[in-house]
Amino acid sequence: MDAEIGIIGGSGFYSLFENPKKVDVETKYGKPSDSITLGSMCGKKVAFLPRHGSRHSIPPHKVPYRANIDAMANLGVKRILATNAIGSLKEEYAPRDFVFFDQYVNLTNGRADTFFDEDKVAHISAAEPYCPELRGVASEASDRLGIRHHDAGTIVVINGPRFSTKAESRFFSAQGFDVIGMTQYPEATLAREREICYLGIGMVTDYDAGLDGKSEIKAVTAGEVAEVFAGNIENAKRLVSCIIGDIPAANKCSCQNALLGAVMGH
Repeated sequence: MDAEIGIIGGSGFYSLFENPKKVDVETKYGKPSDSITLGSMCGKKVAFLPRHGSRHSIPPHKVPYRANIDAMANLGVKRILATNAIGSLKEEYAPRDFVFFDQYVNLTNGRADTFFDEDKVAHISAAEPYCPELRGVASEASDRLGIRHHDAGTIVVINGPRFSTKAESRFFSAQGFDVIGMTQYPEATLAREREICYLGIGMVTDYDAGLDGKSEIKAVTAGEVAEVFAGNIENAKRLVSCIIGDIPAANKCSCQNALLGAVMGH
């Protein structure tokens, strides 16, 4: 085993590693987004992969999600912590807040979103797409660090790379969705197909296309997202480090049995 815990996110996490080394990985699904950095953190073996590449050159709809998750699985990873910049659809989910997703709604299209499209069919349950055990660990770590967070939230995943129109944003809010992003699907589902516990960590950077009745809250720009994200990266690193330190050796969740009864004809 090369690693037990994987981190997928922005390049700011390189600095957390002790004795890092980069490895290039090939998978059945092609190359992942970039080289994978292996090292130790809090006494545990960790693998880090920048989702959009080290130069942030891969747009959300072009991320090689299957290769990324397959590479992590091949390295022995059993838990994944995935950080994401997200927009808020509700006033209470404020910029700089952290959100530990419990549900997603997929509105993407054209993405390769399953490992089971060749020699066998599997219908995994996605009723609970995120690991409840990791969400609990993340919540307790946030409380201890004094980081403002939400223990649950539904993220609507859009294709990108553009941001929403005001009409779309109003529609998403009216559906009861909490936040919006571009990369949680199919990443979370592919991890589940590999029976890997998956924690989606959202960092709220903006209020999407603004909020109805709040004229002072303007539509998001890419520059503002980058600025807020950069200002919150230290909290993200503190949080991820703390979560990794607190993850128990044995999982007590059902993620590791996601394929039980799901494979047809075998």
